[in-house]
Amino acid sequence: MRKSLSLLAAVAVLSTGGIAQAADYAIDPTHTFATFEIGHFGASTNRGRFDRKEGKISFDKAAKTGSVDISFEVASVNTGTAMFDKHLTSADILNAEKFPKARFVSSRFHFNGDKVSAVDGNLTLLGKTQPVTLKASQFNCFDSPMLKREVCGGDFEATIDRTAFGVDYGVNWGFPKNVRLVLQVEAVKQ
Repeated sequence: MRKSLSLLAAVAVLSTGGIAQAADYAIDPTHTFATFEIGHFGASTNRGRFDRKEGKISFDKAAKTGSVDISFEVASVNTGTAMFDKHLTSADILNAEKFPKARFVSSRFHFNGDKVSAVDGNLTLLGKTQPVTLKASQFNCFDSPMLKREVCGGDFEATIDRTAFGVDYGVNWGFPKNVRLVLQVEAVKQ
């Protein structure tokens, strides 16, 4: 019995040495953007992005787990047209004064082999939180020759119903409820 307990203890100690550890990654703001697209009367597509963002990622490739917590300053919306940006940040639409940040917090990573294929989580916008799945169109980790550190990143997208967050502006005029989100994310191992 004593040998069995000693053997189990030895196996437990040895096996913990092989357990992968999650690494922390800091969002690279020069390679991370959240863009959005929404139809405009069926004639064209309005596009914009949020320029100021911050966040952190924890990622364990071996265990195929991770976490994401990323936020975007709503007032940093940039469509290339100052008047449109001002309207988007107004109380009519994104109400940046009352709700200055949009935030995505992950709940689960999905993998296809060694690559992240999707990330489930919760998106908070205008004080309302809804589940969102970001599907990866590409994902990779690489050793950056410039930074001399590992960088992981990918392109992710989801389509959300903006009215679920209380963004109803223009729906009665025919503006669509659905907004396509495209996130380009890169993060540097710390």
